[in-house]
Amino acid sequence: MQQKEPISKNLTDLYEMMGLPLDSINRDAGFTVHSLKETFKELPFKSIVYRPDYFSFVFVKDAHGRYNIDEMSFDIAPWTIYFTNPGNYRSFEWFDINDAYLITFDESFLKENVHAEVYQEFSFLLTETVQPRLMLPEQFEQIESLYHQIQKEYLGVSPYKYRIIGSLFVAVLLKIKEYFWQNYNPIYEGSRSSSIVKTFKKNLESHYRTLSFGQENKLYRVQDYADLQHLHPNYLSNVIKTKTGKPVSSWIAEKTVAEAKSLLQNSRSSIKEIAFMLGFSEATHFSNYFKKYVALSPVAYRKQQLSKL
Repeated sequence: MQQKEPISKNLTDLYEMMGLPLDSINRDAGFTVHSLKETFKELPFKSIVYRPDYFSFVFVKDAHGRYNIDEMSFDIAPWTIYFTNPGNYRSFEWFDINDAYLITFDESFLKENVHAEVYQEFSFLLTETVQPRLMLPEQFEQIESLYHQIQKEYLGVSPYKYRIIGSLFVAVLLKIKEYFWQNYNPIYEGSRSSSIVKTFKKNLESHYRTLSFGQENKLYRVQDYADLQHLHPNYLSNVIKTKTGKPVSSWIAEKTVAEAKSLLQNSRSSIKEIAFMLGFSEATHFSNYFKKYVALSPVAYRKQQLSKL
């Protein structure tokens, strides 16, 4: 059975785990861009299962393979863009690569070189699992010219290169938004309520990221999310329910259960350890909570998933 524990803090860590070349990657930059054809010399290639803490875009002009994220699987095909953000377990396979590029970046890079409030302009960066996006060749080529220019700057020695890359990357994000996510958030962007919803979603994702990486051991409740925005919890609840159709408690429960499923399926941690990672003081409390939403105990769910392997 394939091990599913590794968490790669950056792309360098992941490539080191898999014995891949690191020549074109700067570990400390918070941003990478490179040709996958130059990295994956021996094909087919099947990755380990990993869980990064960085965002990524894969621009596939001419390549084939398969991408897996949690319980979903997607075929890798030409003229396609793949986007992922931190947190989910994933793996990939490459069957052939003639032309494909990978860009990775972390939140610090976005805030330092793109914009401190980057999620206001590019709220799609906070989506959880994004279906691959198939582009028209002429659309793809516009973005292709940009990421080639980004790579040129990345390999250069300009003292301003990351600021230049940040500006070029804004153009990439704008093009992607233009083609796919103009209407991603149906909530009117100029309203106060929209800002509250966006901030809540950002805080939700950020909190579960810190939980999953062991940086926090308290499960936030409605009051905690309200405190982060200096709001009364009832007001936050009303805004979230009105604008999204779901109360805050449902958002929290769905996120907790999704995280629990992922850990049960992809990690070797015990039920007690997973309970602690998700902020539950007692494994029994966690088990009851999980069974309430899944209709299976954590032990039964893990056995069910193992039987599918």
